[in-house]
Amino acid sequence: MARIGFVGLGNMGGPMARNLVKAGHEVAVFDLVAEAMTSVTGASPAATAADAARGAEFVITMLPAGQHVRDAWLGAGGMAAASIEDAVLIDCSTIDVDSARAVAASAHRPFLDAPVSGGVMGAEAGTLTFMVGGTSDAFARAQPILAQMGRSIIHCGDAGAGQAAKLCNNMMLAAIMGVTAEAFLLAEKLGLSHQALFDVASKSSGQSWALTTYCPVPGPVPTSPANRDYKAGFATALMVKDVGLAQEAAAAAGLETPVAAKALELYRRFAAEGGAGKDFSGIIEMMRG
Repeated sequence: MARIGFVGLGNMGGPMARNLVKAGHEVAVFDLVAEAMTSVTGASPAATAADAARGAEFVITMLPAGQHVRDAWLGAGGMAAASIEDAVLIDCSTIDVDSARAVAASAHRPFLDAPVSGGVMGAEAGTLTFMVGGTSDAFARAQPILAQMGRSIIHCGDAGAGQAAKLCNNMMLAAIMGVTAEAFLLAEKLGLSHQALFDVASKSSGQSWALTTYCPVPGPVPTSPANRDYKAGFATALMVKDVGLAQEAAAAAGLETPVAAKALELYRRFAAEGGAGKDFSGIIEMMRG
């Protein structure tokens, strides 16, 4: 079993760290919120982020934004310097590609950007998808550890490729969920039941993850957030962040993405009208209103 440091124990990081403990690893954890550390039963709370990294073979972060990641690894957090020379450093945050590449270039340790898809339910169940950027050697070493938190572990390329894949994926998801919600609203207006539309679309060309796993109306998929008053599996505020990062990346690349731009506009409006903490599939409520 491995010695692992884990920093950032929020809605995603907490369940991920708990799965590593369940797998039998020796896990040191750190979070600015003390209660978050005590929620990872069996882990050792660390006094600082650097202390969590010290002596670990693998060090994992799950943090809100690029600046937090830079500060944790390279700045005042001091995690890269505190880690042992052959430790594999893994950032599972969703951040801008440039920040991921900057940390990889300056950490002087094997570094992977490994954002995830699957939401809180996937983190709790250990069924996340990891999109990984970095060297093949570092990926090979980290894969068994990531596999204890996720079901699909995909090496996407060099440093930053994991973040690029995540931003592209969530750009698609945002637009697909938006039009899926519109389709259910149109079905209502035309007298077609939610179940009938689901039964048809889930077995034909309208099929998508947004429909079959995260159906935005109650009933057809009992485990979807729609059946829990849109309690967040993936909060609207996070979708706004991710699609915003995708738009910034597109602008930097000189690419126009008008469909994603419209989706971002809609999710920003939903967040501003009180939906920031709700699951992003709850945008159907705003559309209905």
